Amino acid sequence: MTNMKNRISIQVGLSGYSFKIQADDTQRSSSWMGAERIFTTPEFQKRYEEVDIALFTPKFTLVPSHFHHPLHARKMLEEVVDISENDLVEYVDVPECAAVLIYSNAIGETLSKVISESVLKLDGTKTAPLPEAYYLLKQIPQIQEYNKIIASYMDGYLYLVIAQGRSLLLCNSFQAPDFTTAEYFIFMAMKKLQLNPEVSTICFRTELQEEQEMSLYRYFKNVEQI
Repeated sequence: MTNMKNRISIQVGLSGYSFKIQADDTQRSSSWMGAERIFTTPEFQKRYEEVDIALFTPKFTLVPSHFHHPLHARKMLEEVVDISENDLVEYVDVPECAAVLIYSNAIGETLSKVISESVLKLDGTKTAPLPEAYYLLKQIPQIQEYNKIIASYMDGYLYLVIAQGRSLLLCNSFQAPDFTTAEYFIFMAMKKLQLNPEVSTICFRTELQEEQEMSLYRYFKNVEQI
């Protein structure tokens, strides 16, 4: 009998990939691995009920659904990020936010495409990579606290989503060559939105090093890795 909870979630960046597998009521995570290990990762040789592939691309913008028109997607993305003529522009609905995420996965990597071709669902279908920002947004309803601060940090970029209750306040990426700079952008955003970190939990979708986690604990009520 098929287990409907048999699921793999993969994060892909310029420097490699990691994954989380959920089966039954257990979950296990891998460490961050280099691209050279992709063809020897046994978990990628199996099929899953659900497959999520998140690509760390800063080339995205979130627009209200009523402002979105497919013919204008490229122009709207060009207004906020640099993209070339050959960059493919795509979009995906985010109904939880009544919005559309416009993005380009053209960041000079091919790893996400290889993973998409290799890690298949039970019926043999492929899963298209979506931006990490999409999965940050999808996490909002899963967080019970009123202040919802969700972040990822990878390849010199901070990805940050902040919501209060059901209201989305921020969805953006920031170029941050080190984690100290990433923290600066987090606190800058929270100050601008008048949120108090001392009564808030910050959730990271990427693995935090011990010193990074302890640094965040100096300011936040709690730090969780999800």
